[in-house]
Amino acid sequence: MTRPQRLGDVSFWYSDIGGLPERRPPLAGHASADICIVGAGYTGLWTAYYLKKADPSLDILIVEKEFAGFGASGRNGGWLTGGFAWTHEKYRSTGTDEGIRAMVQAMNGTVDEVIRVAEAEGIDADILRTDELMVATNPAQLERMQEEVAHRLSWGEGADRVFAISAEEAHARVNIPNTLGAMIITGVARIQPAKLVRGLAAAVERLGVTIAEGTEVLDIQPGRIVTDRGTIRAGKVLRATEGFTAALKNNRRDWLPLNSAQIVTEPLPDAVWNEIGWQNHEILGDTANVYCYCQRTREGRIAVGGRGTPYRFGSGIDASGIPDTATVDRLIAVLRRHFPAAAEARVDHAWCGVLGVPRDWCATVGYDPKSGLGWAGGYVGVGVSTSNLAGRTLADLALDRATELTGLPWVNRRVRRWEPEPLRWLGINAMYRLFDAADRHEAAGGGVSPLARIGAALTGR
Repeated sequence: MTRPQRLGDVSFWYSDIGGLPERRPPLAGHASADICIVGAGYTGLWTAYYLKKADPSLDILIVEKEFAGFGASGRNGGWLTGGFAWTHEKYRSTGTDEGIRAMVQAMNGTVDEVIRVAEAEGIDADILRTDELMVATNPAQLERMQEEVAHRLSWGEGADRVFAISAEEAHARVNIPNTLGAMIITGVARIQPAKLVRGLAAAVERLGVTIAEGTEVLDIQPGRIVTDRGTIRAGKVLRATEGFTAALKNNRRDWLPLNSAQIVTEPLPDAVWNEIGWQNHEILGDTANVYCYCQRTREGRIAVGGRGTPYRFGSGIDASGIPDTATVDRLIAVLRRHFPAAAEARVDHAWCGVLGVPRDWCATVGYDPKSGLGWAGGYVGVGVSTSNLAGRTLADLALDRATELTGLPWVNRRVRRWEPEPLRWLGINAMYRLFDAADRHEAAGGGVSPLARIGAALTGR
């Protein structure tokens, strides 16, 4: 296996823009604000943006342990999809079928909204409107893909947005061996994640928001945030910590931090691209149980992402961004399997990060007007677009505005916490072992494996 030239350093996306940013000053001591937001990733920044647009007089302070965009916002696969990636039926506990369909449409609208703001604020994030292409490379994957198309259509996504294409049509787009068919989702976009989060951070600062980096939050209480640099008094406190939520002492079992990893190749020559195709730069994945996510970057690299070391005992979080050797080897194998023309390409960078997973694998946003505490997250890996809807919704909730967004079924929805250790470590690792076994069974032509359903049921997925 070809070893990556660089490991960690947060992500390749920062290398692509000249390296890690110079840090903003930390909190200078005790402080006060109208609203304090914990976490300077997409969610916290979008929330601050819409709050300031709604009420420019608000004094808003964002506190961040590392730097704006250090977490998943600066490490993700660059998929701006607007997709509803959770189990629709689970939201019935706090909503109706009509409300769930409204949430599907609200999610679909996030792509245009993110692009609108990026254009209005002059954020150059390599945004390219394209399609999502999900290929099936064995009969079991094809059956699962066809079921997914039907399922999404039944929940209100139009046939012009989600549809299946033949093997010939899929090969004409991207020449992936053994492709039997694919699902197309229109109206999505490819982005450069670090460019988007850094541009958004600069935009909220221009609006008058203060971002204090290098400031670790130790405790969150109503009206009071204790940090290692001082105590902040704020009437409203909004938590936007996503995969790092488990690091907070009172939230260790709320959202489980799962690991995802990526590799990126060197820029590929035209001869390789002529074999692969991929001229429309679709964001691309497959329908395996342990699926991958890929993009063709601005400069002609292939980025491949997938599961990393699934879960660290005790909700441990590895912030170094350095993936383990087995994960890198697995991603290189995916690269070679799907893009054999690039099999000998140099791998320039490999990195990893965590995403937040609630016990029922469904995202939430909420606010308690009595305590002044709010939160958003648990995106389960689809945070680029979901964070925008969450930010708009959390801003409405914090401003006590009743809008179409505040009535959606994910609002103020609470689920039970994850089990104590060692149960959650055993459950998550068992789930992925079953997924791996199911994929091996399906790749051998054995049909849709029940093992994946057992693994999903084991952890509430």
